[in-house]
Amino acid sequence: MAYIQKRGKTFQYTVSHTAGGKQKLIRKGGFRTKQEARIAAAEVEVQLRKGIVPIQKKISFNSFFENWINLYKKPKVSSVTLAHYQYSLKAISDYFQFRAIQDINRQDYQMFLNWLGDGKAKETVAKINGHIKACVKDAIEDQIITIDFTRKTELTWSVQSKRASEKHLSYEESEQLLLQIWDNLDKGLGYSLLLLAFTSGMRYEELIGLTRSDFDFVNNKIKVNKTWGYKKNSPRGFGPTKNEQSIRIIKMDQKTMNHFKKLFKTTPTNLEQLVFYSQSSKYKVIGNTNANKLLRKLLEELNINTITLHGLRHTHGSILLYKKASPHYVSERLGHGDIETTLKVYTHVLKLEDEQLSIKTFEQMMV
Repeated sequence: MAYIQKRGKTFQYTVSHTAGGKQKLIRKGGFRTKQEARIAAAEVEVQLRKGIVPIQKKISFNSFFENWINLYKKPKVSSVTLAHYQYSLKAISDYFQFRAIQDINRQDYQMFLNWLGDGKAKETVAKINGHIKACVKDAIEDQIITIDFTRKTELTWSVQSKRASEKHLSYEESEQLLLQIWDNLDKGLGYSLLLLAFTSGMRYEELIGLTRSDFDFVNNKIKVNKTWGYKKNSPRGFGPTKNEQSIRIIKMDQKTMNHFKKLFKTTPTNLEQLVFYSQSSKYKVIGNTNANKLLRKLLEELNINTITLHGLRHTHGSILLYKKASPHYVSERLGHGDIETTLKVYTHVLKLEDEQLSIKTFEQMMV
């Protein structure tokens, strides 16, 4: 039977149990109400009846989260994704400092979310919250804590994100852009990068990691199994893909493949066989900034609201779904970690049931 007592302005529970023939006590305080302490004590008693003795040694939340990253994430995610986890760790450290994970309750975490949302967009808050929820789930599995303090909390944010429709082009706009890219292909390698970004849906780091041997001109396929470092915190040279699912083979249209087949025959090669090699660039590939500038120039010429190079990836996925492609197919083609990512990113497309969908395919768009 749990014993609840008031200590100053907070409440503490004491639960007794027998271990090794000896009577032992489990205590925890800091609860704002007697009811909170009683609920927490009941959770401990349930664990004890299952033969599980709660861990009493306290661990700081930031230390546990950092160890969790190193154990479960660092070995298998890309440096870019790892940087996102490190950003979440910094948020935890800044707010909770050295507070023990066992001492955090749902109200504490809600106050953290309220603090986190000040000056941030919904996507940023959601990403950090997702990282923490996964960590907390494992902490419960490891019996470090007994209660999911992230449950039934609400995200808050103050910066308005771009609407989903502003992150990709409409079908008509994408047709105009594609024609504009084809008309400018002889003006530089950057236009070829834009073409492939549009027709394949690859991430920028995947595009610049392509080598000539990745192109299968017999079967019109491109192999994606590596990336190329293009930032200070990126590995030098070739690196891993964002996740295991990002390793894939993409079926391409004939016209795009014919362009690259001709390009390889008419342009000099380089030591690494990089497709989008740039001798003048610090990282030896066409820079992300320059590619975005080129894209913005084309869109401004067409009087279309600008999107980023990553927006071409969203455009590619959106067009496939407009054409009733299976979300599972789109997920595999884009190299998403799971189908949930696809459904989340393209919810705005899946909801457009009344949209007049074009029956054209990418192959027809190339004509």
